[in-house]
Amino acid sequence: MRRRQLAILATLPLALAGCEALQQRLGLGGPEPVRVVFFTPDSATLDEPALSVVRNAADTARRTGESVRVLGFSGPAGTPQDQVTVAANRAQAVRAALVAAGVPDGRITVGARPAVPFEAAPVESRRVEIHLVP
Repeated sequence: MRRRQLAILATLPLALAGCEALQQRLGLGGPEPVRVVFFTPDSATLDEPALSVVRNAADTARRTGESVRVLGFSGPAGTPQDQVTVAANRAQAVRAALVAAGVPDGRITVGARPAVPFEAAPVESRRVEIHLVP
C-alpha cells in the first residue's frame, strides 16, 4: 500500500507540469492571474478596492514589461448598444487608472462587450478584466 502511495506521489509533478503545458498551449492560465474589478449598476467609477486591484496590476505590468489587455463587461439592462457603451466606459476608466499608475498608454489595449447571456449573476457581468500579456 505504501509503495503505491509513493508511486502516485512521484507522478504528481509530471501530471501538474502536463496540465500547465496544456493550459499554456490553449492560452489558458499563465504566470499572472486575471485581475477583476467590479462596478455598481450603470457606473464606471472605481472605488478604493477597485483602485487597489488596478494598482496591483500596474505594479506588475511595470515590473515585468508586459502589455495589458482591458476588457469591459456590462449588466443585462438596456439595449446591446447601451451595454457596450457602459462596458467601454468602465474599460476606459480602468485604462486611465493604469496610465495614472505608470503603465505606458501604448502598452494597453481596450475592448468592450455587451452582457453575456449565460452569466448567472448580474454583479459578475458588471466587471472589467485586466489581463497581463507577455
